[in-house]
Amino acid sequence: MAEPKTRRRSAIDTAARLIAGVDEAGRGPLCGPVAVAAVILDPARPIEGLNDSKKLTEQKREALYPLIIERALAYSIVMVMSDEIDRINIYQATMTGMCRALAGLSPAAQEAWIDGNALPRDLPCPGRAIIGGDALEPAISAASILAKVTRDRWMVALDREHPGYGFAEHKGYGTPAHLAALQRLGPCPHHRRSFAPVKILVDQGVLF
Repeated sequence: MAEPKTRRRSAIDTAARLIAGVDEAGRGPLCGPVAVAAVILDPARPIEGLNDSKKLTEQKREALYPLIIERALAYSIVMVMSDEIDRINIYQATMTGMCRALAGLSPAAQEAWIDGNALPRDLPCPGRAIIGGDALEPAISAASILAKVTRDRWMVALDREHPGYGFAEHKGYGTPAHLAALQRLGPCPHHRRSFAPVKILVDQGVLF
């Protein structure tokens, strides 16, 4: 499995205000982590084609991913795993992931622009919630792409570890094929046991 990643650069214009875009991928699936990314873009190295990751094809996301990593002043990607999601719930897991991603940036962000309508309470810097920000602000778009590609790759690797569920295709979302596999195989160790219908199977004693 891929480890969380952090990129650090020291050669920056210290007079510029360092604004990090923050976004997540994977709040809704029945299986796997939620991935959260924070990105500080370099105004001197613009990246064409940034957009909400959901509006881009997989091929386009994969093409943009290395460009973001190469040209960003800083980026950080963290994964909040299913056991922690089950323990604190998906909302809190997402908020926690945002704080961890921002804390992993070097240089540190002076402000965070976060996709959505809520801010974590423990942000390490001032923050601004922007509804639809992943399609409006390039830094949030970049974070959206890093989070989505990282999580998708993780689920493809999980498919090799636990064949039969179809993780490489549906990435853990509750598709008919995934639900059928759950009924046939029971939950694997990475399924979110607090999410229905996984919880129903666990309560019934159907284990991997």
